[in-house]
Amino acid sequence: MKIAAHRGASSLAPENTISAFKKAAEIGCEWIEIDVQLTQDNVPVVIHDQTVNRCTNGTGIVAETNLKELKVLDAGLWFNESFRGETIPTLEETLQLANTHNLHINIELKIYPGDDVILLCDKVNQVINSATLPLSSILFSSFDISAIKYLHRTQPNVKRGQLWEKIPHDAVSHLKEIDAFSAHCDYRYLEEEQAKKIKQENYKICCYTANIPAHVEPHKSWGVDMVFSDMPQIY
Repeated sequence: MKIAAHRGASSLAPENTISAFKKAAEIGCEWIEIDVQLTQDNVPVVIHDQTVNRCTNGTGIVAETNLKELKVLDAGLWFNESFRGETIPTLEETLQLANTHNLHINIELKIYPGDDVILLCDKVNQVINSATLPLSSILFSSFDISAIKYLHRTQPNVKRGQLWEKIPHDAVSHLKEIDAFSAHCDYRYLEEEQAKKIKQENYKICCYTANIPAHVEPHKSWGVDMVFSDMPQIY
């Protein structure tokens, strides 16, 4: 069972920052997970929340702020003084780092009310198509089914995972529809029989966000392939 650094090694460095991704590489992680959305000027950037309020020294909605304005915000000081000056990374910068450090990357497309799903997917595709990181090192995921369906058509050579909190009873039919690589869910709601059924259909299973190794120890025998954790260093 692989352990992926959730938003980078986010217990050791500010989440979704270059420092967090470098830290993940330093401790030997093969995979990092990131969140991507668009700025006002349609640049894919790596940040989880709809606003910058929690993880920077600024305020406002990401989609209503241009890249230049986002780049002057401090995305590290909230975590620790030693990360003062950390900035919100672009997807392009993150893919460059992943390539340099031989990291695989799970790109979660964050869709908030009012967002243009197609535009987000198209802009992400543009960045990926011009990056040096191999497509085989990328895995898309999203809670938004329309995003994954669109990516199935427009970026068929990149692996796709459907995100759910609880995996629904008809999960396999949906996974077949999008030619999925994996099913993603909250580890707390995964059931053994459900997991085994998905594995029998040859899909991978990825679970979020487990910060206590003992909580996901049973999942190994269920066939879970990867667990996302803020604390990959303790596994």
